[in-house]
Amino acid sequence: MLVAGCASAPKPATTGGAANVWAGRMALQVQDKPAESFSAGFELRGTARAGELTLYTPLGGSLAVLSWQPGQATMRSGGQVRQFDSADALIAQATGSPVPLAALFDWLSGRDTNVPGWRADLSRLNDGRVAAQRFNPLPQADLRIVLER
Repeated sequence: MLVAGCASAPKPATTGGAANVWAGRMALQVQDKPAESFSAGFELRGTARAGELTLYTPLGGSLAVLSWQPGQATMRSGGQVRQFDSADALIAQATGSPVPLAALFDWLSGRDTNVPGWRADLSRLNDGRVAAQRFNPLPQADLRIVLER
């Protein structure tokens, strides 16, 4: 699991739309596992089918680069490369908890995609904020995203 406190992305952001690039900060808090909370600056690009998520430390250094395409998911961190069976398994390993990757792209694009066990709040997307809560399966988890403007 990768952990970085109060991180901010070192790059200027381009938010959503046709570019399919978002940058900012994300935090994932698993309710019964505070030691497994995750927070990092990020830059997300591409689609749920093929894309890349770069995670940054609070000082702006690269923490990890996660990339995926059909049949391949890879995490590059600290000079090591790890392979995963799927993008979902890759994201779960990097953040410490499952996150619905396909829905994440939709949520950031303003589409309130329904995911079993998750509830998204896009009411503050115009302010650059997205929140989602996993209530099933337990433990509950809260995902918070703040986009850089």
